[in-house]
Amino acid sequence: MWSLRRREAPYRARGIRALAGVDEVGVAPLAGPVVAAAVIMPEESAIRGVNDSKQVLDPEVRAELAHAILDEAIGVAIGISGPREIDRINIYWATLQAMRRAVSRLDPQPDLVLVDARKIPSIDIPQEAHIKGDERFYQIACASLVAKHFRDTLMRRLDRRYPGYGFAHHKGYPTPEHREALKKLGPCWQHRRGFRSVANWYQETFDELWEEAPRPQ
Repeated sequence: MWSLRRREAPYRARGIRALAGVDEVGVAPLAGPVVAAAVIMPEESAIRGVNDSKQVLDPEVRAELAHAILDEAIGVAIGISGPREIDRINIYWATLQAMRRAVSRLDPQPDLVLVDARKIPSIDIPQEAHIKGDERFYQIACASLVAKHFRDTLMRRLDRRYPGYGFAHHKGYPTPEHREALKKLGPCWQHRRGFRSVANWYQETFDELWEEAPRPQ
């Protein structure tokens, strides 16, 4: 955590106080939204255990850290792009859209935005993109944890609405359990129809119907 904080020291030395981190989660799943979080943490914040959400594997620990971040944060905002939007504009642009929404909803607005891996289009706030930023900057690591916790919570709720797919366990990722449920039940409204595994179900179903269709005598 201290190494993450030290990398932000040059920004503080330049007089930047409202420094925001932005990260997303949910690019790879076959179902559910992509979620971005934008977070402004106080300059003195030092929550022990904060790291990139992918490295905090215990869901309970991740939840505790996310709540600690929410308690301390100067500003937190979430941006979402759902399955239908992902299908319409593709996952790359949907991810950027979710990030843009998160930043636009931040209150107060930051002086500078640090983004994991990519730049966000159509925002007027100065920004910097950093490869593996969630492993290098405290603000981005906090955003990563909040985004992951929020999406996991959302997928548990969707599991109750769409039973049988196992969303609460795999969170929409293409696990063997999820692929088997998809073959058995077919896609639900939360599935991304442009993703190959989901699209294959439609193609295979069409092929079966075509084979079974009566032919003119």
